[in-house]
Amino acid sequence: MLALFQVGANAQHICPVIPQPSASTEVPAFFKLNKSTAIVVDDESLLPAARYLQKQLLSQNKIALAIQAKAKSPHIRLSLSKKAGAESYQLEMNAREIHISGAGNQAVFYGVISLLQLTSSAKSSQDNLLVQCWNIEDRPAYSWRGLMLDESRHFFGADKVKFILNWMAFYKLNRFHWHLTDEPAWRIEIKSYPRLALVGGIGSYTNPYAPAQFYTQEQVAEIVQYAAERHITVIPEIDMPGHATAANNAYPQFSGGGSEKHPEFTFHPGKESTYSYLTDILREVNALFPAGMLHLGGDEVSFGNDKWLADPDVKSLMARKRLKTVQEVEQYFMQRMADSVYAMNAKLLAWDEVAGMNLPKKETIVFWWRHDKPQQLQTTLDKGYQTVLCPRIPFYFDFVQDSTHSLGRKWNKAYSGLQDVYDFKAANLPGVNSSNQKQILGVQANVWTETIADNYRLDYMLYPRIAALAETAWSSNDKKSYTSFAQNLKQHFLLYNNERINYFNPFKK
Repeated sequence: MLALFQVGANAQHICPVIPQPSASTEVPAFFKLNKSTAIVVDDESLLPAARYLQKQLLSQNKIALAIQAKAKSPHIRLSLSKKAGAESYQLEMNAREIHISGAGNQAVFYGVISLLQLTSSAKSSQDNLLVQCWNIEDRPAYSWRGLMLDESRHFFGADKVKFILNWMAFYKLNRFHWHLTDEPAWRIEIKSYPRLALVGGIGSYTNPYAPAQFYTQEQVAEIVQYAAERHITVIPEIDMPGHATAANNAYPQFSGGGSEKHPEFTFHPGKESTYSYLTDILREVNALFPAGMLHLGGDEVSFGNDKWLADPDVKSLMARKRLKTVQEVEQYFMQRMADSVYAMNAKLLAWDEVAGMNLPKKETIVFWWRHDKPQQLQTTLDKGYQTVLCPRIPFYFDFVQDSTHSLGRKWNKAYSGLQDVYDFKAANLPGVNSSNQKQILGVQANVWTETIADNYRLDYMLYPRIAALAETAWSSNDKKSYTSFAQNLKQHFLLYNNERINYFNPFKK
């Protein structure tokens, strides 16, 4: 569980909650939180939110509260309301009652999160925690508030993933995109093809001989459930037709070859057995992840499709299907695998390379990542695809956070600074206008791990940018102020210290 600790109260009167709420008013009163305070639940459907609040207050403040149907003493009440919006909540506070209401458990959960942030900045007085009262009405700007973690290049393990999920919940992020396969290693057990994990799981980006590391299906189920308790949807990525080296090391009969720099990089597009093999894999993956979404990658295939034109099976495919180029072969492959995904009643997710294909727009979500190719975003929106924005600048968190940093990536001289993440606005992108803004589901940060080999480095690249990401994803532009955000964030540094997080402090020069 995320252990929060008391920090000094904000000196200025801005709501000390990240992401900043839609509307907030400070109330001239304090709620005295102590062991006599009860959590009152008006509807049984809100018990999960109540239990989460109960566990977190015990963890962060060593205060054990009871959950009751009624209470006369000062209490925290959770109730349902008819307000529109599955994620919208209302928090009302005075000296006698804290009242959190929303349309359902998820909405009330986000109210609970805001309350936990307020208690983290509360002062202690004898046996009481004095919580500054605020009235808050809140709703998210975007439904997709995502974070991607690449565990193919370096493996971090279940405990670290849960730690990240805790902080995602603390910042109201709700999509965890799990990049589980790529060139260095395959990180998920597939029972019908056990060598994928046992052989494909060997190695990492920095050590090709590292012992196999992967998630068993039991561990995957545990993490998916852990995320669901925090209202986070986990989306798996099984990369294809490129970035397949680890899989091809395990089952070379399905390899389409590669290049000198990227050996055995592709799955073979000319063999029918390849499609059966990959569909079997996706069936298992889809059964493990109730999200009903499968990310198939689809990017950078040209890095290693050198052998396709010389392969007799590929040439036969091209002749039968009247495909003229390797790009058309790639599109044929993705369309075949997309059909497999749709047959599982799942949505296909992919990087922006698929924008030029004619995939059904209602069943496909495109992730625009190439900030230097705005035409890909334009094509995506023009074709009516739902879109997640994750451009390298500023949402690749393997890019450095400061011009003076050398370990990590830059795009020429550009990098992903804290304020760049915070100031991002979809409306400023070429091609985005009032007629297509509704196609934009939200934003996502991607943590690629070529230069991130351990937890210490992972923390440094993730914190505090995760907080800026959260406010960009949740708060409307008219409620955002980098100055106010920075003030709140400095208080959160104390929480990071208590959690022993190795974070970057951009304000310390």
